[in-house]
Amino acid sequence: MNRNLDIRKPWFWLATWFGCGLARPAPGTWGTLGGLPFGIFLMMGSPVYLAAGIVIVFAAGLWAAREFEKATGERDAPVIVIDEVAGVWFTLLAATQTPLSVLLAFLLFRSFDILKPWPVSWCDKKLPGAWGVMMDDIAAGIYAAACLMGLRAYGIG
Repeated sequence: MNRNLDIRKPWFWLATWFGCGLARPAPGTWGTLGGLPFGIFLMMGSPVYLAAGIVIVFAAGLWAAREFEKATGERDAPVIVIDEVAGVWFTLLAATQTPLSVLLAFLLFRSFDILKPWPVSWCDKKLPGAWGVMMDDIAAGIYAAACLMGLRAYGIG
């Protein structure tokens, strides 16, 4: 871990989603898993709660990723996983409150986040700083949500 990190700073804990990004291997997967319970909780309340949560986490992620980059000089460090939280929550907007639907949301989101088809890859490489960190996962979440809605149209999930 970078010596310039100050684990006493709130941006560190937000960026790593309360330490999930420190888990190895595959910190993005751990971050996604760490965000799921909160997303499911919001989803059970109302899609409006989930959408509000996405806006809040997205804004917090922009700030935390920017501060992380300023402190370390590293853009989109693997330990930053708040972007995965925002992305999987976006995917959950298309999910139902069933275990299969939530599992599919997780698997689809992780697939698009890892494979990075266009424009996910464009967001990752071309958008500056914290915007690139956050937006590639939102784009992956949009793809995953669209696929999940398609599966649901066929009675799956």
